[in-house]
Amino acid sequence: MEKKKLIVSASPHITSHETTRGIMLNVCAALLPALIASSLIFGARALLVTGVTVASCVGFEALYCILLKKPVPVGDFSAVVTGMILAFNLPVSIPLWIAIIGAFVAIVVAKQLFGGLGHNFANPALLGRIVLFISFAGRMTAYTYPETDVDVLATATPLAAGAPGKDIIVKLLLGTHGGMLGETCAAALLLGGLYLIATKTISAAIPLSYIGTVAVLSLILGQDVLLQLLSGGLMLGAFFMATDYVTSPFTFKGRIVYGICLGVLTCLIRFFGNMAEGVSFALLLMNLLVPYLNELTRQKPLGGVKAK
Repeated sequence: MEKKKLIVSASPHITSHETTRGIMLNVCAALLPALIASSLIFGARALLVTGVTVASCVGFEALYCILLKKPVPVGDFSAVVTGMILAFNLPVSIPLWIAIIGAFVAIVVAKQLFGGLGHNFANPALLGRIVLFISFAGRMTAYTYPETDVDVLATATPLAAGAPGKDIIVKLLLGTHGGMLGETCAAALLLGGLYLIATKTISAAIPLSYIGTVAVLSLILGQDVLLQLLSGGLMLGAFFMATDYVTSPFTFKGRIVYGICLGVLTCLIRFFGNMAEGVSFALLLMNLLVPYLNELTRQKPLGGVKAK
């Protein structure tokens, strides 16, 4: 028999042993330091809010798929990740029924109605947060100070109030200030982000270009660089939301452009808008532009001619 010298097959030619479940479990592990920190900072209600959003996300996904007689994908843990990230974007004092509405928007509206995992146009947890922010602005900005009882509300985060004193760096790193449940402790978020990069779950291109752009623009525009980097939702957004596989570019050039644009939009909203935080709306806008970034930065096939 003649020995075959050339085998022709369809792409992809590079395979991987990674699974959706394995990737999502890595993200869950990376979120654990921030979850532990939030429970120490804000008390047991942080765990309650997180448990409610996770259970609601898993429940809504299972119920939707059962009603439409589709395979139930809750075993891939993507709904668990969505629930945890959604909880991290909520104040610990949020009424639980509002958190459940956010989970419904994230899973049913932002994810399943568009075809499920891999077809959503925006990060589900991000869209859930934005809908709740627009619908329940008072509740979503009723931040709780760690030093007080969970029912005593504060109305300003470090971004809105400015630097609280000489111990600003320690406060921001440890999360002992008002803010959303899972975005106050910068040290825990950095630890989780480094874990994701070390395990190659995410590429460092997006968080580095995003955070670096915010740092450079803050310096140029005379803002407190550390305050801008360590407060608000920047660390949570850069490591856990901007790097979502479905809603971020798949090319290296696209990721760099994506991160830079996120940084520019975040700074424009923070410095010149009427709100102190700009991460959520910057992410939503760039999620919508990702298909165009992929197309513009896609590598030309070997021997192919780029379309005019």
